[in-house]
Amino acid sequence: MTAIRGGDLRLLLAGLAVSAVTAGAEAAAPAVVTTPQVRAELVAHAPEGVAAGMPLQLGLLIEHKPHWHTYWKNPGDSGLATSLAFALPAGFSAGEIRWPTPSRLPLGPLMNFGYEGRLLLPVTVQVPAGFAGDALPVKLRADWLVCKDVCIPEGGDFELSLPARAATAAHAAAFAAAAEATPKPAPGAAAEAAVKDAALHVAVSGLPAAWQGRALQFFPEVAGVLANAAPVQGQWSGGVWRAALVLDPQRSEAPAVLPAVLTSAGERAGLEVKVKVSTPWPALAQAAPPTPPPLGSATVTSGSPADAAARPALGLALAIVLALAGGMLLNLMPCVFPVLSLKVIGFARHAEDRRELLLGGVAYTAGVVLSFVALAALMLALRAGGEQIGWGFQLQSPGVIAALAVLFTLIGLNLAGVFEVGSVVPSAMAAARARHPLVDSALTGVLAVAVASPCTAPFMAASLGAALTLPTHEALMIFAALGFGMALPYLAASAWPRLARLLPRPGAWMATFKVLMSFPMFATVVWLTWVLGQQTGIDGAAGLLGLLVVVAFAAWALGSPGLGRGTRRSLAAVSALLLAAALAWALPSWRQDAVASTGGAASAAALGPAGSGGADAPDAWQPWSIERVAQAKAEGRPVFVDFTAAWCVTCQYNKRTVLSAAEVRAAFARKRVLLLRADWTRRDGTIAAELALMQRSGVPVYALHAPGAGAPVLLSEILSVAEVVAALDKLPG
Repeated sequence: MTAIRGGDLRLLLAGLAVSAVTAGAEAAAPAVVTTPQVRAELVAHAPEGVAAGMPLQLGLLIEHKPHWHTYWKNPGDSGLATSLAFALPAGFSAGEIRWPTPSRLPLGPLMNFGYEGRLLLPVTVQVPAGFAGDALPVKLRADWLVCKDVCIPEGGDFELSLPARAATAAHAAAFAAAAEATPKPAPGAAAEAAVKDAALHVAVSGLPAAWQGRALQFFPEVAGVLANAAPVQGQWSGGVWRAALVLDPQRSEAPAVLPAVLTSAGERAGLEVKVKVSTPWPALAQAAPPTPPPLGSATVTSGSPADAAARPALGLALAIVLALAGGMLLNLMPCVFPVLSLKVIGFARHAEDRRELLLGGVAYTAGVVLSFVALAALMLALRAGGEQIGWGFQLQSPGVIAALAVLFTLIGLNLAGVFEVGSVVPSAMAAARARHPLVDSALTGVLAVAVASPCTAPFMAASLGAALTLPTHEALMIFAALGFGMALPYLAASAWPRLARLLPRPGAWMATFKVLMSFPMFATVVWLTWVLGQQTGIDGAAGLLGLLVVVAFAAWALGSPGLGRGTRRSLAAVSALLLAAALAWALPSWRQDAVASTGGAASAAALGPAGSGGADAPDAWQPWSIERVAQAKAEGRPVFVDFTAAWCVTCQYNKRTVLSAAEVRAAFARKRVLLLRADWTRRDGTIAAELALMQRSGVPVYALHAPGAGAPVLLSEILSVAEVVAALDKLPG
């Protein structure tokens, strides 16, 4: 279960009300909702019927499956209290939940408060004095978080009709048991406390004689005050129970009176006490609260935050070194090569001019580093504002992809000699470009970052994951190191005279080489068109192709040196009309909601390896969802999740080689592994939140969930058959 504060999880549940896991009401019992984890029933206790002016009892009866639990009003270090929202006729009023005495539910370094087994949450309903109806219709919306190794938000809509003139007492025993378990006031008890040495020193006097001398547990009703997992070390002295309760290092509350429940072994019900704090509270913790999962996500993965906290933190220096190495390896990624071909042309052009070569390398490095830092700053700012995005988020926008495709088309056409830049741009701009060639080098670095950032190279994932947990200035240092690592080989080549002398001298061959370099540009356009097609469908891809044809026509019409001025003007008008028509056709198909890429079946099918069968086939890939993972683990079945995207070249390489290899597919089938694919081609807050829990900010990520385990095993970004098979062989069975 997650180490997320109750307040944050309440925000989560508000959005989950629509998408929570629910089961249909049973045909013979419309007041019952069942899930694989619990059976929940709306029950009532009105032994005298629904009488005017008399109270009656309603309640939610929850029967937990073994080892599953739900939460108290203060869930502890993680979890979420059950909520009940009754809809009653006018004049009826429902009171607050009378919470039974909770139990302590330890989970690793966390301590939660809640219930297992059979639980009734009763509510008193006041019947208006003028009621004279024949029946009382009751509607209830209930939401609860049920946890074991994973936590699953669930809920249901319940309906019940109580006869007004007949007794309703079928669940009398359950209501009586709940009344026995409800904490009781302790008449004559007095509780005071003082804050000292990072602890709340509590003294409680006047407790019943039967309680004195016993070991007691302290349950605060207010979250965010005490370190719940710290042991309660109490002692008795002269009929007064004293204990030093450790304060939460991230304390968020400072109550003048702290309501609490004391429990003792052998007592079914606890005692209510109100602890008056006589000393001022220290200043509240200033650390930022954890970011809650996005509204609308269906499940909170258990164990990940706790396990992440148990892992040794990646030091800043090591993160910078790994980012530097990852940046250098980015130059080997296929999506970067077309841009780097422009640098090769520049190297050849200035091979004899040492000064121009060095300045070009410095400008390119500056463009790369500043672009990485700017892109990272934008991402961090958006995440701080609540956006669920990750590294490479710019290629989740169809508009950005279309703009890049147009840019690469123009670059390719220019390299192929279809048009000259000087013939298209105004003469003043062309002269400025000639006077400032360093700007071209810097912009080449910007373009390289735009297409390189989605390619997550080895050593990059850990650094980027660490960056998202560090202060902003340290995170930007990591991204700057990543950019410097990417530019370093070219900076070194421009600064090392011996390497520069190995470059061929400028000559006629450069014209042929320039045309040759246009083809990587066009290949990049093919890739970008495919990515946009994955996001928006065939209409979106066709719209982009139509736009590119118009752009190519306009570039030829305006920039071809063989056309006269009058002809160019005429063709320019035609180009403007065609461009408007192409945009009118293409833009509607690029809307952000054109194709929902939330792990749906269509996306999964598009990303599935060749030869995959249907959903029932042992090696079939299915759409990912957190509840699907939880269900499989609860059934004792391992799960392999491929976090991927159409714009991630590394993802596609791994999918078509390692994940499609016969040996890997046989190992998946042998271990009965459920194969799930999380498609992040389009923005998906649920996937972004899950990646954040695994301390990752980009794809690919490969997670292997073993039954009974908390956090998954994360495989390397560039897979090998041996690595996947070895990981599967470690699974039981």
